[in-house]
Amino acid sequence: QVQLVESGGGLVQPGGSLRLSCAASGSIFSINAMGWYRQAPEKQRELVATITSGGTTNYLDSVNGRFTISRDDAKNTVYLQMFSLKPEDTAVYYCNADLTYLRGINRFRDNYWGQGTQVTVSS
Repeated sequence: QVQLVESGGGLVQPGGSLRLSCAASGSIFSINAMGWYRQAPEKQRELVATITSGGTTNYLDSVNGRFTISRDDAKNTVYLQMFSLKPEDTAVYYCNADLTYLRGINRFRDNYWGQGTQVTVSS
């Protein structure tokens, strides 16, 4: 059983910073790519940032230069450091992981989502 648990969301003023964390647990063999998505009210979920097992990153244009994604493979954890937050960054942020897990002696690859954490940017 694999779980992703996010933390670090909250209320912050415009221009402020937050750091989101997402820890994967369970019978994990390896984690391929990890990423963060967000969904604002009445909008579709959008990709915010991704990081591969080799450390290659990719960002949504509107957050490039303000957000930084990183990962700690020893802790099976991905982070999203957010600076210069704007009201339009307000959304529920979801962690995603493409990983390989173990069931007995077999390996399986699947995609998992966290439960989401609310980020609200408001004065």
